[in-house]
Amino acid sequence: MGNWRVMRPGLERLVRELAKFGAVGALGFLVNVAIFNLCIHTFQLAPIRSGVISQVVAIGTNYLGNRYWTYRHIDKNRIHRETVLFFLFSGVGLVLENGILALSHYGFGYTSPLADNIAKNVIGLAIGTAFRFWAYRTWVFKVGTKEAAPADVRLPVEPADPVDPVHPVEPAASVRGGRVEIGGLTAEEQREDRRQLLK
Repeated sequence: MGNWRVMRPGLERLVRELAKFGAVGALGFLVNVAIFNLCIHTFQLAPIRSGVISQVVAIGTNYLGNRYWTYRHIDKNRIHRETVLFFLFSGVGLVLENGILALSHYGFGYTSPLADNIAKNVIGLAIGTAFRFWAYRTWVFKVGTKEAAPADVRLPVEPADPVDPVHPVEPAASVRGGRVEIGGLTAEEQREDRRQLLK
């Protein structure tokens, strides 16, 4: 039960992060699909070229959404490194997504607009999104120790009892075998010690 209380804030934070990432991804998905179909049907571009153009625009949309909403609490001092890594991992996602499209269109011969959309915007997008979520939270918008630790998980430290050198605290008394012991000695033994000291 105690472990669940410690894990729960981290789990809630991950669920919130996933929800925001999903919302940004949904917007990027709409941009991606709209531009992909616009390039194919209006400008008559090849499927792979259309896929690359649409995904580059979607990557820009996703960066703005993730930087300024999903991960806005992350330190912005490392924004140059973050931007480079974001576009690097997004490029890997682009290759994954369009690689599935190329395999379907040119490898298996599924050349209809429906098949292209399923290959790119369903199968390829699912694989690319899973990779990007892992890469962004692990390498790009990396949560530091201070940012990751929620306030309600930090356990209070019990203050140590101050030691008074003038009036030290007497050890607790206990009863053993009908005799009162103070600090491990019976009352008779303590009296004998005092008599020895007074001699």
